[in-house]
Amino acid sequence: MKTNLLRTDARERAKLIDDVHYSIELDITNPETFSSRTTLTFSSGEGETFFDLVADSFEAKLDGSLLDGRTLPLTEGRHELVVDATVTYSRTGEGLHRFVDPADNKEYLYTQFEPAMAMKVFACFDQPDIKATYSVSVTAPEKYVVVLNEEATREGNTWSCEIDYKLSTYLIAVCAGEYEFVTDVYEDEEKRIPLGLYARASLMEHMDAERLFRQTKDGFAYYHTNFGLPYPFGKYDQIFCPEYNMGAMENAGAVTFRDEYVFTSEPTPHRVERRNDTILHEMAHMWFGDLVTMQWWDDLWLNESFATWSAAIAQTEIGEYANAWVTFAAVEKAWAYSQDQLPSTHPIAADAPDIETAEQNFDGITYAKGASVLKQLQAYVGRDAFFAGVREHFRNHAFGNATFADLLSALEKSSGRDLSGWSEQWLRTTGVSRLYPEISEDSFAVVQGSEVQRTHRVGVGLYTLVDGRVTRTHDTEIDITGARTEIPEFAGVEHDLALVNDRDLTYCLMGLTPQHQRFVLENLGAIEDPLARTLCWSSIWESVRGGELPAREFVRLVARFAPGEDQPSVQERLLAQATLAVKQYVDPAWRGEGMDLLNEAFRGAEPAVIFDRALARLTPNEQTVAYLRGLARDSDNKEVRWLALTSLVAAGEESLDAVDAVEDTSSEAALYRLRARAGVDKRWAWDEIVGGQRSNLEARHLMDGLTFTGEGLEGLTDEYFAVAEKLWDKLTNEMAQQTLEGIYPAWDIDQLAIEKADALLARDIPGGLRRIVSEGQDRAARALRNRLVDAEAGTL
Repeated sequence: MKTNLLRTDARERAKLIDDVHYSIELDITNPETFSSRTTLTFSSGEGETFFDLVADSFEAKLDGSLLDGRTLPLTEGRHELVVDATVTYSRTGEGLHRFVDPADNKEYLYTQFEPAMAMKVFACFDQPDIKATYSVSVTAPEKYVVVLNEEATREGNTWSCEIDYKLSTYLIAVCAGEYEFVTDVYEDEEKRIPLGLYARASLMEHMDAERLFRQTKDGFAYYHTNFGLPYPFGKYDQIFCPEYNMGAMENAGAVTFRDEYVFTSEPTPHRVERRNDTILHEMAHMWFGDLVTMQWWDDLWLNESFATWSAAIAQTEIGEYANAWVTFAAVEKAWAYSQDQLPSTHPIAADAPDIETAEQNFDGITYAKGASVLKQLQAYVGRDAFFAGVREHFRNHAFGNATFADLLSALEKSSGRDLSGWSEQWLRTTGVSRLYPEISEDSFAVVQGSEVQRTHRVGVGLYTLVDGRVTRTHDTEIDITGARTEIPEFAGVEHDLALVNDRDLTYCLMGLTPQHQRFVLENLGAIEDPLARTLCWSSIWESVRGGELPAREFVRLVARFAPGEDQPSVQERLLAQATLAVKQYVDPAWRGEGMDLLNEAFRGAEPAVIFDRALARLTPNEQTVAYLRGLARDSDNKEVRWLALTSLVAAGEESLDAVDAVEDTSSEAALYRLRARAGVDKRWAWDEIVGGQRSNLEARHLMDGLTFTGEGLEGLTDEYFAVAEKLWDKLTNEMAQQTLEGIYPAWDIDQLAIEKADALLARDIPGGLRRIVSEGQDRAARALRNRLVDAEAGTL
């Protein structure tokens, strides 16, 4: 069943309802369904509203009188609503999800409520601006551990806690099951905070608790110093949950993470860095999101952009990941640039008329573009003034709701700048600015070639090749306004390369002159500064995506220079981009040659933990088949062994019997087997996916296997467009989006497939489905254009 709360209805309800307290009683002793009793006490004016609940069945009484449905006829005064419900556990990572570990048959449950899924567990007013206090009790099997937002007390098999501060419904958490845990304490002059780490029993031997606790403590020390208010809740548990849909969720005092972050195989360096980024991201939410919460989902970006920016600057200044802004430029910004060039692009401060729209706005604009703009705002007003404004914002709105206007007011006060024009330019418009240098013998200018003219704070750097090294020789920092900004001090200065977004202060597509682009293609590996080098990688990649440079040039560039790249996160992203380019963007007549280039570059390259994973995603040549056989047999990295075997099976070099013969009873192995079978039995995989009976993580692995190669998918394009509307109606919000994005026919790059998408888009279809189809069509159309560009280059 879909749920879709409208903003207009939420606003009307917020005017009527006040002073809410929830008493939530859950009984999770039944393995099939759970019972939920919610007693809501609240004040209201006179009028009619409703409560939110998705349940198998329920009975509701308002002030002792039985209700027929969810409508609440209210008189002015204090009311009591009691709702008894029976609900089936989720398998989609929404509401209350239940998982049985195939490794040992132990049971695990967790909740996931953002943006509006608390209603799948208890009756509520499920919107961020109706904050409330809570009494939560959970009756569980004796063998269970129960984790709640605050420290739980146990009486018999019932665990309870009180939440006596105001919190939005989407931030309530219940985790229960046969979790194992370790504890520690963070303490400074601000506060003493009990810490906990929880995970499945089968994963605890892999839990690197010492490192996780150290990084958590580093985060608290950093945020206490810079945010000006101590951690606002009682304890801080981090629970690693199975079959999780996202990276993590900032439930107050009980942060839930995907348990792939407990590494059972040696992870790539980027994954370790990404986990630390996620820890700091969720911790930042304790202040920005939990303590001070957005009024409505229009300001979702405030939560996510701020947490993304906070994590990056914290990583950099804590020092363990001093090059975190390099990772940000390579990963987050690539995500943002791609999202911002889709037909579904939206302003950072997006209009969210309903929950379905808000759910789809958890995207590269809300997270990465917004964080990029905050990074520029910090450069524009200065670091100290920025943090001073943030501290003022927290003090002004603690345990309440706020809007961007409130934050902007605090930043204007701390910086002394009028930011209204900046806000309109950056937050209310769409699209990527393009900055590039225009250079003659006696002038140097930065040109803003964009429909929307914005103010940019940028660094401009000149670089020169000397003794085999490309180093910065001149630099300046200026404000770019309008279409053209002269930099007189650079006029006539000799150089080999000019970067007009040096140090990556602004959000833009950074162009290079044709001469400088040729220089980069020959000398990229000699650029010493890792951020400057990453900006050049990004510029070349965006030139390929924009059809200005043949995709084969990028493939050659990666084959030549990626093995020598010393930034692991950048390296990992480059290999993924090159793989996309050779599969989607090059002329199919050149693909074999491109695959061979990447096979030779990736095979045996170091670090193997990065290159072996990327190699398994290519079409293997004869030498690679032999190499993958060795990995499948001898690698001590379980994930790599399975990837190598999956690649061999998909290429027809091994049978599914080899998959069945692997002695591995872990939950990961069950998923890897699904992926491997889906790689060859495409019809079966398709039917399993569209049947909608698989769990979220099973479906994700089936989709990965289905699209592992572009072979054997004939006829599925037509089936996609025939079944899309039915799937949208049938599946939950999360699963509909995940499925329809995951099986979009990206394997079918031709005009006819684009026209089939047009036919569906011409129908009266839901807005969320329209967005998914239009994005998939746009990516396919881009790939088709880029193939033509690449084919033309091949004839020269």
